[in-house]
Amino acid sequence: MADDLPVVRAAGGVVWRRGPDGAIEVVVVHRPRYDDWSLPKGKQERGERRRDTALREVEEETGLRCVRGPKLGPPIEYEVTPPAGRRYLKRVTWWAMTVAEDLGFAPNDEVDRVRWVPLESLADVLTHEVEHGLVHLLATSGALGNR
Repeated sequence: MADDLPVVRAAGGVVWRRGPDGAIEVVVVHRPRYDDWSLPKGKQERGERRRDTALREVEEETGLRCVRGPKLGPPIEYEVTPPAGRRYLKRVTWWAMTVAEDLGFAPNDEVDRVRWVPLESLADVLTHEVEHGLVHLLATSGALGNR
């Protein structure tokens, strides 16, 4: 039962921009370990605020230094069963973000590819359904201004 699982706190960003045609695009990352496409996120370090975790993780995974916008709903929770180790509940807090500076992406063992996806196609690209609702939250949060 999920009630007795340890909780790992994490945070991430739904980083958006206007593409060359003016359409909203969101950045996604490919994780070779899982062979999935996901929004950038990661575990909170001891003593770190979640909002700082979100900015740090997005920068580490994408090479994008961002500006945090509104929080996107309550944290999303899901059960994780690692290949080796104990199951746990992951609780991820999300923020809308925009890019302040592109520091350059460097592939690594954790993330090997980054790509911008049109907002309308995001649900088709993201591997994990638990992240699909964030598309709607981004679009309705006011973070996109008057689109």
